Amino acid sequence: MGKKSITVLLILSQFLGTSLWFVGNISIPQLPIAEAQDTAAISNVLAAVQFGFILGTLLYAFLLIADRFSPSRVFLCSALLAAFCNMGLLLPHPDFYTILTFRFFTGFFLAGIYPVGMKIAADYYEKGLGLALGYLVGALVLGTAFPHFLNSFGFQFDYVKITVITSFLALLGGLLVGFCIPDGPFRRKQQQFKWNAFALLFKTQNFRKAAYGYFGHMWELYAFWAFLPVLIHSYTEINNAGLNVALWSFFGIAIGALSCALGGHLSVTWGSKKVAGLSLRISGFCCLISPFAIMFPSFLFLVFILLWGAAVVADSPQFSRMIAANTTPETRGSALTLVNCIGFGISVVSIQVLGNLPQDFSVKYGYLLLALGPAFGLWKIGGFQLKMVKNILK
Repeated sequence: MGKKSITVLLILSQFLGTSLWFVGNISIPQLPIAEAQDTAAISNVLAAVQFGFILGTLLYAFLLIADRFSPSRVFLCSALLAAFCNMGLLLPHPDFYTILTFRFFTGFFLAGIYPVGMKIAADYYEKGLGLALGYLVGALVLGTAFPHFLNSFGFQFDYVKITVITSFLALLGGLLVGFCIPDGPFRRKQQQFKWNAFALLFKTQNFRKAAYGYFGHMWELYAFWAFLPVLIHSYTEINNAGLNVALWSFFGIAIGALSCALGGHLSVTWGSKKVAGLSLRISGFCCLISPFAIMFPSFLFLVFILLWGAAVVADSPQFSRMIAANTTPETRGSALTLVNCIGFGISVVSIQVLGNLPQDFSVKYGYLLLALGPAFGLWKIGGFQLKMVKNILK
């Protein structure tokens, strides 16, 4: 099988595996539990996935799992276990804490899907990795949006069907990678565990810049995805707009798949840093004008949502490429996993901040807080100048 065919298969498998991410958020309002109508339950369920992912990536990175063992087999085992944990939503008479536990472990094993998928891509591409990761992260975005698409059909796809379908897709994705994608030609196996691996990674200045830029990006990304349905629902109620909240949530997230792919192509000529910087600027601008979005006409509001959804994630694959480029082949998988771990830890904080603000305040002004992420990211990668801010304030 050629490299292009393997890349297509990996992209498909990444989409299938990451479709598990937001299943809990879709399912909570339909579950037979007292917390079903609690708006804070959504942020808690997503936080459980994020916490699980954080612990998973921390252990995967600390033990150098993707560098010591075949990443394709790691992907397979992780996908099987994540699909099994996802099915925990279908337990008879579940309580909220049981659901949180299963969502936590779903996130834990997603640590062997998303960053390990990027590691597999890096093992196949010495050049053109930014383009490959653009499509790969685009698959993650589409997989993340997929439950919203199913939910847009109403109770034709209730939480039972959505859970079964996404679990099957994750299982299929794991099997495709595990049995159809061999280890890449640029893979260098790490022979032994190194206690100082984390410290060594952050000694490289370019690695630190890329990592810090990614951290700023992550402050905004998952909080935007988590509360996009809330924003659309609030707009619909205030303006009596009659929008299909689930469908437009899908479009607002899924458009990021196209922007990631486009960013990958642009990175070939522009370079990853310029693509990431442009993405941060646009998404930061969207954060700043978000208080006015609730007053936009419906058409302009939807354009705004699509623009923000495209910009908020287009920088992700380019940060991953810069991170991978500034590590050794022996530690590349653990570097990507470690940075993911820290980034998702940051996302939990921003999600909880937005989830615990008074609802009236959060809809109008809460998204302004997300602008801190793009500003920090631009500063760290060298694209943000304080002189520009001073000129604006004059």
